[in-house]
Amino acid sequence: MTQAWRMIARSTGGPEVIKREAFDPPSPAAGEVLIAQDAIGLNFIDTYYRSGLYAAPLPLTLGVEGAGYVAALGAGVGGLQVGDKVGAAGGLGAYSTHRIVAADRVIKIPDAIGTDAAAAMMLKGMTACALAEDVLPLESGQVALVHAAAGGVGSVLVPWLRDKGVIVIAHSGSAKKAATVTADHSLCGPFSELADQVRALTGGRGADVVYDGVGKDSWSTSLASLKRRGMMVSYGNASGPVPPVTLLELSRAGSLYVTRPTVFDYVATREELDHVTARLFERMQRGVVRPLIGQRFALSDVAEAHRQLEARQTVGSTVLVP
Repeated sequence: MTQAWRMIARSTGGPEVIKREAFDPPSPAAGEVLIAQDAIGLNFIDTYYRSGLYAAPLPLTLGVEGAGYVAALGAGVGGLQVGDKVGAAGGLGAYSTHRIVAADRVIKIPDAIGTDAAAAMMLKGMTACALAEDVLPLESGQVALVHAAAGGVGSVLVPWLRDKGVIVIAHSGSAKKAATVTADHSLCGPFSELADQVRALTGGRGADVVYDGVGKDSWSTSLASLKRRGMMVSYGNASGPVPPVTLLELSRAGSLYVTRPTVFDYVATREELDHVTARLFERMQRGVVRPLIGQRFALSDVAEAHRQLEARQTVGSTVLVP
C-alpha cells in the first residue's frame, strides 16, 4: 500500500487549522470495510465541524462523503468483494486516502456511475431525495422556493422537484449563478425583495414550501414567502444559525409549519439507506439529476476549498482529489 495520509484538524477555527498528516490505516475489524478513496465530496457541514459550530472530539479528520474501491474486508462482511466500487456518506473521516467504514453504511455504486460523480452527489443527492420525497411529499402543481439553487444541494433539488411536476422558484446569490439554474423562475437579488417576487409569481398566494439551506440571512424572507399553512424547511446554516423563533410568530405569519431535518435521520437504518440511494441512483441514470462538478481541488488544498465555499464562490459540487 502506498503511504496513506489525511487532512486533520487539531483545533477548531478557520480553514488554516486543517493540516496534512501521514498515517497507517488499521486493518478493518469484523463488520468493517477499508475503502481506498479516489474522490471526496466537499459539504457545508464540513465547515460547521471545522469551526466548532458542530461539536466533535479533537483531533478531527473532517469530511463525511467519499468514494473509491474496497481495499480490504473485515470478518463477517458479505455482499462485497475487494475491488468493488463503493462510497459512504455520513460519519467523519472522509478527508483521507483510506477510510474505515462500517459495512452496513457502505453504498455500492452502479457500474454506470463514476466515483467522482458519486462523491459529488451522494450526500447532496440523499439530502435532496429526503427533502423532496420524505420531509414533505409534494405533488405536481405545488410551488417550492429553493434558496442557493446553484449550490450543491440546490442544483440537485431543483431538477428533482421539477421531475415531479413541482413549480420551482429558484433563488441564487448572483446573476451568474442564476443563469446556471433551469427552473420555472430563476431569480437573484437581495433577500429584501424576494418575498414580494414570490407573491407576484404566485398571484399573492405564496409558496407551499421553502427549502432554506442559507440560515440566518434568509430566515425572515423565507417565512414571508410562504402561503398560509405553508412549510418552512430549514436544512442548513450557510450564513449562520437562524435566529430564535417563537410559536406566536409562526401563528401570525399564517399558521406556518417549520422543520429542521438532517438527512441522517432519514437514512438511519440499512433499509432506509438502500431506499434513498436507490431513488438517487435511478434518477442519476435517467439523467434527471446530474453531478454538476463546478470545481475540483487537490485534497491537500482543502483549506482553500473551504475558503471559497464559505465565500459562496463555488457553483454546484466540489470534488477533492487525493
